[in-house]
Amino acid sequence: MTEKDDPMRRSFLTRSARALALAATVLATLPAAAPAARAEELVFSSWGGAYQDAIRKAWLEPFAREARISVTEDTGPELAKIRAMVQSNSVSWDVVTAGGAGLMLGVQQGLFEPITDAMVDQSQILPGARNPYGVPSEIFSTLVGYSRRAFPGAAPASFADFWDVRKFPGKRTLPNKPATVLEAALLAEGVAPSEIYPTLSTPAGMERALNKIRALRPHVAVWWSSGAQPVQALASGEAVMALGWNGRFQAGMDEGLPIAMAWEQSIPQVGYFMIVKGAPNREAAVKFLRYMSTAAAQSRFSQYVAYGPARLDALPLIEPARLARLPSTPERLAHALFMDIEWWAKHGQEAQEKYTAVMQGN
Repeated sequence: MTEKDDPMRRSFLTRSARALALAATVLATLPAAAPAARAEELVFSSWGGAYQDAIRKAWLEPFAREARISVTEDTGPELAKIRAMVQSNSVSWDVVTAGGAGLMLGVQQGLFEPITDAMVDQSQILPGARNPYGVPSEIFSTLVGYSRRAFPGAAPASFADFWDVRKFPGKRTLPNKPATVLEAALLAEGVAPSEIYPTLSTPAGMERALNKIRALRPHVAVWWSSGAQPVQALASGEAVMALGWNGRFQAGMDEGLPIAMAWEQSIPQVGYFMIVKGAPNREAAVKFLRYMSTAAAQSRFSQYVAYGPARLDALPLIEPARLARLPSTPERLAHALFMDIEWWAKHGQEAQEKYTAVMQGN
């Protein structure tokens, strides 16, 4: 008798076949395994340099660890880029940053998602800083930065000094956007802070500010587009004075660069974080905005860049030595003109066109 003729073996094979068939039937009736859930992610775009370094250390990295959300960074969130993404339904950024003027221009163009109280609680945010399309991130100031090598003795102290090329000779650098520059030009002319925006709202007042900038144009070495550029220009000697942001100047000073700031006059404004309309990771974006707007997170930001918190209840969490470096102390705000983002929402496009013409020599 061969193996094939063995009755015990045939019985075993028959039972095995039946068992396999039954198992297959049971498996076929089970629901298919759900695909693995896609890990949450967030794409964040800001302006690079010391500012984005601070955002990464204070907010992005701890948020990614605690929420277990993967964060990818990008730079250069110009409104033109955002508009192209939104109009082509190919949005790749979730959260972007801007000052008040950029926020309001973007809102006018329908580029940002509305942010409700249910999404992010802004009840503790400074009342004048709240906005239904952006979460306030910090307070920073535009002021005069200068080279200590160029001015080792008497140093510039005001916007009038910035425009005084006889008393303080040398090249300047200005932003390539008009927000805060128009205000500084009129303050340099001696216009009272309370009259700056009423003056700019008239054709004659706007022309007065533009003419002040035209007079300085032969002395402008760089029309900067990145906050790091005025610091670099001062450090290299390409310029001796700059209009720029206090946190960027402070970062350069902390690195040992021979530069300083003039706090006699400043134009503070609020930074904002926005969700791009059609953001692919909207839920993760909301989680991040909730995280970075807490008092603890707000107080932590100034450890890495000298910008003040947008929440009043964050101030007691900041040690006095660090608080003294910020633009939002009562002493500094007493000499400050807060940028009016409602004015920029109404006049920003016209102001940009006229300012660009001045930069181009018209």
